[in-house]
Amino acid sequence: MSEEMIKETEEKKDAQEAQDVQAQAEAEPVIERTEDEIDREQVKGAIEAVLFSMGEAVEKSELAKALQLNVKTLEKLLAELDAEYEVKNRGIHLVKLENAYQLATKNEHYDVLTRLINIPKKHSLTDSLMETLSIVAYKQPVTRQEIEAIRGVSCSHAINKLIEYNLVTEVGRLDAIGRPILFGTTEDFLRCFGVSDMDELPVITPDKIEDFRKEAMEEVNIKVET
Repeated sequence: MSEEMIKETEEKKDAQEAQDVQAQAEAEPVIERTEDEIDREQVKGAIEAVLFSMGEAVEKSELAKALQLNVKTLEKLLAELDAEYEVKNRGIHLVKLENAYQLATKNEHYDVLTRLINIPKKHSLTDSLMETLSIVAYKQPVTRQEIEAIRGVSCSHAINKLIEYNLVTEVGRLDAIGRPILFGTTEDFLRCFGVSDMDELPVITPDKIEDFRKEAMEEVNIKVET
């Protein structure tokens, strides 16, 4: 049997296994317990265990499914946990990122952590990076060409830096000639700026966009003169 035939056979086998797994998942009955059917403290402990183990944001629907809860009950328990973290002198708190939740260290303990494990300080964002990040946040999904049209200067370096800092990421491609990359913000962006979703960002005015353009042009002029 040739290598191509072996490869094709393996691909068919993998595809069939994936279909079998999906079919089994769909066949399993969905169990959703209500408030009257659970031990609240035990389930809140399970929520902590899941979020701690995952180490990243977990979608609300996935968390509810794992805990066999209806979403309404899960939201109440999450609210109770959040209140407990805020009232008690705890080192962690519950972070809501759009439709996902995560356990995170409270900001006031950041210095202790840096001394313990020598984590580098947060990246410093220059005016250029902040302006580019603001445009991505308010215009997303947005292409590099659109960002540059607003700022009036090349933004490749700024975009690459923001991707390196995990504040901006590629979210797809525009259905147009050349299929340019579309950029959007990340969950780290929400964490860094202390918001749960994009709706919490302050309203940006057309005047501010014009300020971005002027500052960008001044920045170019300074570089040329030097």
